[in-house]
Amino acid sequence: GMALGRGSKKYRLPIRLHEEIPEDLPESFDAREAWSHCDSIHLIRDQSTCGSCRAFGATEAMSDRICIHTKGRVQVNISAQDLLTCCHQCGMGCFGGYPSAAWDYYKDEGIVTGGLYGTDDGCQPYYFPPCEHHTKGPLPNCTDTKPTPKCLQVCRKGYEKSYSEDKYFAKTVYSLHSDETQIKTEIYKNGPVEADFSVYTDFLAYKSGVYQRHSYELWEARHQNLGWALKRRSVWLVANSWNQDWGDKGYFKIRRGNNECGIENDINAGIPKEPSA
Repeated sequence: GMALGRGSKKYRLPIRLHEEIPEDLPESFDAREAWSHCDSIHLIRDQSTCGSCRAFGATEAMSDRICIHTKGRVQVNISAQDLLTCCHQCGMGCFGGYPSAAWDYYKDEGIVTGGLYGTDDGCQPYYFPPCEHHTKGPLPNCTDTKPTPKCLQVCRKGYEKSYSEDKYFAKTVYSLHSDETQIKTEIYKNGPVEADFSVYTDFLAYKSGVYQRHSYELWEARHQNLGWALKRRSVWLVANSWNQDWGDKGYFKIRRGNNECGIENDINAGIPKEPSA
């Protein structure tokens, strides 16, 4: 059998423990407001017909954190395309994959920039066009999962940097205990985290309000956790990668503290290396 290496579901990043919980940890917190100057935080991407939500959850959190940790000086979108095609140990491609390995890859190999499909944003923009995810709308329906494109270690024509010059790296990568206060502290101090989440069939039809599970498990997805809210119920605020036609303009809320659908089980994050340029 295979040794329990990085390309394994069981492989976990080292756990980072916040010894000191900030006394001013607010009752509700929204990364979109806290770091409103970061463009990437307001961007809802579209994974299209590729089951690449894991690559999106990771690269969105990475992009946001580069802006946050450089105090807005560096604003880039880290390329989901580069991660999903070139991180072979991630077992990603268009059919799922291992989240921990994506953060290790970011630290060891680096990932280039790349924004939405059809844009000239960065070195490697996304390859698949937007489509409708379980929604009726102006776009074509997302059909069967497409094969993963090849890893091309090259930037688009006309981009000003080479592929290797364009790479961004993490200084440290880690996971968090499935503890509400630890997760909140991490988001509050360092920015959005990547969260694993089991999707149930009724989730696909989510429109707004607080999602609670009522149906059987369907698949696992990967999202970015942006903050929390204290209304009648405690909830996490989460961004999805099914474009803005889905859910509440692309976002959803899910109950907090009772590990609804496993959202608190597998939380990954990292601190970016100071960009050289």
